[in-house]
Amino acid sequence: MIRAAAEADVPEMLAMIRELAEYEREPDAAQATAEQLRAALFGEHPAVFAHVAVDEGGDVVGMALWFRSFSTWTGTHGVYLEDLYVRPHARAAGHGKALLATLAAVCVENGYSRCEWSVLDWNSPAIGFYRSIGAVGMDEWTAQRLTGDALAALAGQAPNGAAR
Repeated sequence: MIRAAAEADVPEMLAMIRELAEYEREPDAAQATAEQLRAALFGEHPAVFAHVAVDEGGDVVGMALWFRSFSTWTGTHGVYLEDLYVRPHARAAGHGKALLATLAAVCVENGYSRCEWSVLDWNSPAIGFYRSIGAVGMDEWTAQRLTGDALAALAGQAPNGAAR
């Protein structure tokens, strides 16, 4: 079963975020706290959304954490999938596909033009799964990221008041 995440799911979701970080070979990178995740998902102005996969015993075994994106080319929103994770013991049972189908339905029902995400180039099981549902790689695009000191240094160059 797939359902919208509830506030009571935050501890399991946080545990899965840490499991995903370990799988992606960056266990120390997962620094989010339960309070941060709770505020982002269930605070006064939620900016992040999530669905969870629940097995027959009622245990949360997977999640899709996402936010709305926007395409200037299509003039419509989309879904950016930040994390898709199904616990190893629950894989190959259809949970990942059901989570992605749910996000596709969110897009279609809301008139969003796309659902997109990133995958590590060495994660061939995930890439194979994504190809099997019709996803295509964006091979000409390279992800870019500013963090830490580089982010702070560039922010220091912003004109006064520009961020307001």
